Amino acid sequence: MADLQQAALRNRLLRALPPEDFAALAPALRPEAISLRRVLISANTQITSVHFVEAGIVSVTSDAPSGRIEIGLLGREGLVGAAPVLLDDDRSPFTHFVQAAGHVLTVDVPDLRAEVERRPALRSLLHRYIQTQTIQTAQTAFANARGGTPTRLARWLLMCHDRGEGDDITVTQEFMSLMLGVERPGVTMAMKVLEKDGLVGKRRGHVQIIDRERLLDVAGDGYGLAETEYARLIEGSDAPEAR
Repeated sequence: MADLQQAALRNRLLRALPPEDFAALAPALRPEAISLRRVLISANTQITSVHFVEAGIVSVTSDAPSGRIEIGLLGREGLVGAAPVLLDDDRSPFTHFVQAAGHVLTVDVPDLRAEVERRPALRSLLHRYIQTQTIQTAQTAFANARGGTPTRLARWLLMCHDRGEGDDITVTQEFMSLMLGVERPGVTMAMKVLEKDGLVGKRRGHVQIIDRERLLDVAGDGYGLAETEYARLIEGSDAPEAR
């Protein structure tokens, strides 16, 4: 869509592009609503289009016979399907599905690859974004290895908060259990700890972030590195974007 205005967009990758690169890519971008639980990329299936997230949250999960676990989380900082498409593959072993409804700017793979080939600045930006995804995955492994369930839950809630529209996160304990790879009673106990300490509030199907600063303390070293590296690599800043 040639009438897209770069400054009006929320996707941080598109906002970070040089204006001439955005102008070249804009005609290939098409707005699209994404509904809750929609699968944007199925595991081991050819990827025909990728999605710059404008609003909403997308989970990246590894689905095995033993169960599903979340390995990545992205929102308006991201491009769904970036790594395989830009690293000369045509599929991913992971499922990418909508955790919170919103909207995206979709581009067909041939169109994106053509512009990446022609435009070094676009190529460099998107390759740096892939690096940020790698860092986030590494931090997830670190948090899972070093943190207890309250720490891991605090980190996950902060990541959802970063990508949401307010302080209220629509999520069930069953879903949190699935994404964290923790039995539901463990998530229930961890949520009770955070709620008792006044960090979050809970009602059926919703979690409200009450005290983000203290939630950061609980998340500890598991949260912050990926966010700081994104700001450095994508926006040339030493600090993450303020909410």
